[in-house]
Amino acid sequence: MSGPVSAWIEREGALLRLRLDRPKANVLDAAMISALKGAFGAHGANPSLRGVLIDAAGSHFSFGASVDEHMPGQCAAMLHGFHALILEILRSPVPVMIAIRGQCLGGGLELASAAHLLFATPEARLGQPEIQLGVFAPAASCLLPERIGLAAAEDLLLSGRSISGVEALAMGLVTSLSDDPEAAALDYFDRFLAPKSASSLRYAARAARLDLTARVAGKLAAVEDLYLNGLMQTCDALEGLTAFIEKRETRWKDH
Repeated sequence: MSGPVSAWIEREGALLRLRLDRPKANVLDAAMISALKGAFGAHGANPSLRGVLIDAAGSHFSFGASVDEHMPGQCAAMLHGFHALILEILRSPVPVMIAIRGQCLGGGLELASAAHLLFATPEARLGQPEIQLGVFAPAASCLLPERIGLAAAEDLLLSGRSISGVEALAMGLVTSLSDDPEAAALDYFDRFLAPKSASSLRYAARAARLDLTARVAGKLAAVEDLYLNGLMQTCDALEGLTAFIEKRETRWKDH
């Protein structure tokens, strides 16, 4: 059985490639989260590295995090591990690029939102549908207001709607659109990142995110507590998750 993430180095050691490799859904479960975090830890200190590109096998980037692992008894460990990965990406010493095709939902969009540069197809669908399951997106609650402003972030977080790559570009959520986002990301790397001094690029990446990382880390801890000790104590959070797993209509109790 192959691993949940394929990893390799190219561009003469300057680019780390990571590929979510469990199509079609590329669900971000504990194994995939651990593999991604391990790859950042293993390669981040490489002095020649100038960038990371995360893409996905299959037609979709990711349908999101594992719903099963959101259930009581597992959600605390799942959130802790996933949020550690989010902070790892935020603190990446080199720019992280994301290439998005198809669906990029829930935890998939949270993962992408922590990166520096997002490349998507015009037809891609991006969204935070967690509210439809009676829960909310902790990392996105911290990241989206930083990326696209509070009003646009609240629209996505409260409605749970998905937007196209075209609308995501207009919001400032993605960097550019292309029918081949992997090729677009590689072209960006070759033109703008590869020629730079690796050491200077690391200082520039750190400087750009110095206060951002501190803000998100502080808010993420508070939001995680709100999720685990507030939301997950309600009937409707459990009902929404259970109904999704059982493939039935939800029966909200409003408490």
